[in-house]
Amino acid sequence: MFGKVAADLLGISDVGAVIKKQDYDKVDSDDYVLHEDNERIYFLIKSKTDEYCFTNQALIHLDGKSAVSKKRTLHRYPYSTNPIENVSLETAGTVDLDVEIKFEIGNQVFSIDVHKKHIEELKDLYKTLVKISEIIRENEIHLDFAKHSLQLASTTVSSLHKMEGNLVDQFNALNLSAFSWMEEKQKQYKVKDFGHVFEKFINQ
Repeated sequence: MFGKVAADLLGISDVGAVIKKQDYDKVDSDDYVLHEDNERIYFLIKSKTDEYCFTNQALIHLDGKSAVSKKRTLHRYPYSTNPIENVSLETAGTVDLDVEIKFEIGNQVFSIDVHKKHIEELKDLYKTLVKISEIIRENEIHLDFAKHSLQLASTTVSSLHKMEGNLVDQFNALNLSAFSWMEEKQKQYKVKDFGHVFEKFINQ
């Protein structure tokens, strides 16, 4: 019942609408945002059956189209483990009522129809997703370089270093140093919070 009332209040139809910031509390997605971990909604598209909630950490999708009856399935796609690729925006023709934003996240392909009156907001989302995709791709390259660099350094040290004294202590020291270095690079290049990207491109 509440879902129908909320949809009516927000003017929702089968074609998605971009929800304003002051109305985030009227949609179901807000209940699944990890507010306790400083997760924040930056962009939200809602139709009668689906919600697409873009936070600084993940895409939260409430899927009503593939669910049985009026039930909906909740999916969460963290950006850090589900790279965004192949982002495109299809603008409306003369007689079209909707525009379409398409992208892949992880192994899922999304094609979201949104009313053409929201084209300017969709342009901002398009730029945001493109930038996140670019950052993730570049960070994966840097992380791969870091792994190869560590492997090369380890091989070089092993071939040059004469193991004198306690072999176990030396092995543990080298292993701890390598682990700490790799952990630091993992934190540097596995970004979990993209709030700075949303704040740059999404007009608040």
